[in-house]
Amino acid sequence: MNRLFFQPHQAGLSKVQAAEYTLRNINPDVLFEVHNYNITTVENFQHFMDRISNGGLEEGKPVDLVLSCVDNFEARMTINTACNELGQTWMESGVSENAVSGHIQLIIPGESACFACAPPLVVAANIDEKTLKREGVCAASLPTTMGVVAGILVQNVLKFLLNFGTVSFYLGYNAMQDFFPTMSMKPNPQCDDRNCRKHQEEYKKKVAALPKQEAIQEEEEIIHEDNEWGIELVSEVSEEELKNSSGPIPDLPEGITVAYTVPKKQEDSVAEVTVEDSGESLEDLMAKMKNM
Repeated sequence: MNRLFFQPHQAGLSKVQAAEYTLRNINPDVLFEVHNYNITTVENFQHFMDRISNGGLEEGKPVDLVLSCVDNFEARMTINTACNELGQTWMESGVSENAVSGHIQLIIPGESACFACAPPLVVAANIDEKTLKREGVCAASLPTTMGVVAGILVQNVLKFLLNFGTVSFYLGYNAMQDFFPTMSMKPNPQCDDRNCRKHQEEYKKKVAALPKQEAIQEEEEIIHEDNEWGIELVSEVSEEELKNSSGPIPDLPEGITVAYTVPKKQEDSVAEVTVEDSGESLEDLMAKMKNM
């Protein structure tokens, strides 16, 4: 934990205690509530649920948002179960074992996919993740990757709580390619969590009850005269010239148009000049021209 807040003089303290001491030194005006226990056990789960539903700034009110920064799937599933049961919005975050990628995810019960809607293979196959860890081998750890993911998480928390900007439902980070994929994840109607399915039905009814808004597309009037540069567009062709250069539009099947029309022949055009045929041959005419 030295990459984040654990300092040498805090050796022997739990993670939550070390975090509290460090953060309290940074800002003593913030109220901290510390619980050092395993939320996945039955005896601690109910207390965990109680603090979510009653641990807000106002006593007896739920918290505004739950942030998940845990390092195993069992704890994530526990937070997911609690938030689905309470209808609590939360944000999940994590860094991959190779330490070069991570993600954050906003989960609104019923509106977006919960952690059980599209679980990782380890969870879906019901594999004990403890069996995947090799003895004496730790997962890779890069404080830079952790810092980037934590920064993105907090940025989205601010936008969500203060209601500004766009809050991503899912935002990934690939450190190898500097790639930040984003997407919206819809809830799974066949989710294993019954509370998730219940919130999905409630959300559908809520959306159906909203008044339908008809999209009215208004044509914008283009005005060239009024602009700060005083520029005015003038057509080089008069209405009369445009009318004379166009012909009748033929009857065509629906959906077919012509690129242009052939103009009518003007009646007042110059009459053709005809020359009377004298009957003389070309040679005779050439001889006359030479004698002139």
